[in-house]
Amino acid sequence: MLAGILAGLAAGALWGLVFVAPHAAQGFAATDLAAGRFVSYGAMALGMLLWGLRGQPRRPTLRQAGAALWLSVLGFTGYYFLLVQAIRHAGAEMPALIIGTIPVWVMLLGKPQGLRWAALLPGLLLTVAGLALMADVPQAGGAPAAAAYWQGIGLSLAALVCWTAFALLNSAWLQRHPEVSAADWANWLGVATGLGGLLLWLALGSPLPELAQRPGFGVFVLVCLVVGIGASWLATVLWSIASQRLSASLCGQLIVSETLFALLYAFAWEGRWPTAAQWAAGVLFTLGILASIRAHR
Repeated sequence: MLAGILAGLAAGALWGLVFVAPHAAQGFAATDLAAGRFVSYGAMALGMLLWGLRGQPRRPTLRQAGAALWLSVLGFTGYYFLLVQAIRHAGAEMPALIIGTIPVWVMLLGKPQGLRWAALLPGLLLTVAGLALMADVPQAGGAPAAAAYWQGIGLSLAALVCWTAFALLNSAWLQRHPEVSAADWANWLGVATGLGGLLLWLALGSPLPELAQRPGFGVFVLVCLVVGIGASWLATVLWSIASQRLSASLCGQLIVSETLFALLYAFAWEGRWPTAAQWAAGVLFTLGILASIRAHR
C-alpha cells in the first residue's frame, strides 16, 4: 500500500507541471502544445517497446489495444487539449482547482463496497473546504475578460469529466488485468496517445517550418519533452502502479497532490507567495489526503 501511495503522489507532482506549461510556451497554440506533448510521449513509449524487443516483449491483443486507444483519448489527448484551452482563458489557478475536485468525484463513484461513507466523510469535507477557500473569480477586466474567464471554466469542467471517467475506467481495467505490468500499460497508452497527438497536429496544428521560425521555439520543444516524458510517460507508469495497488477511491484522493503541486509551481512561476487563505487551503488539502489514507487502511 505504501508503494502505491508514494507512486500516486509522485505522479501528482509530475502532473502538476502541465499547469505551468502553457505559460512557459507562450506564443504557441494550445493544439501545438498538446500535440507536441503527446507525440513526445508516444515516441518515448515506442522507444521503450522497441527496447523490449531485445527481451520478451508483451504485445497487446486487439481488445487491449482498443482499450488503450479509447482511454488515451479520455485521459490524455482530449483531456489535455481542453485543459490547455482552459488555462489560456482562465489562468492556471482556477482550472487547477476544478481539476482538483476529481478526487471528490472519484471517491464518490469509486468507493469500495466494504468501506463506509462515514469513513470517507472527513477527507471529503476537508478537500471541499480547501477548494472553497481557493475559489476566487476575478473582478477586473470588464465583460470580455469575464466572458473569457467563464469560457475557461466551462472547458475546465469538460476536462474534469474526461479525467474522472479515465481514472475510474483505467483503474477498473488494470485491476481486471493484473497480468499487464504498469510499464507495459503505460507504453501501450503512450503509443495510442502519440498517434492521437500526431493526428491532432496534422488536422489542426501549425506547419513545422512555421513553428520553427517563431521566437521561443527551443523553449517550446523543451516544454513538450518535459511534459511528454515526465508528466506523461513516467507519471503514467507511476499512476498505473498506484492503480494496481490501491482502490479507485484512494487513488482519486491522491490526485489532490496534483492540485497542490500545480499551485506550488504556479506561485513559483508568478514569483509570489500564496495568500493566507491559499496557505490554509493547502493545509486542508493535505489533511484530506491523510484522512483518506487512514480511512482506507
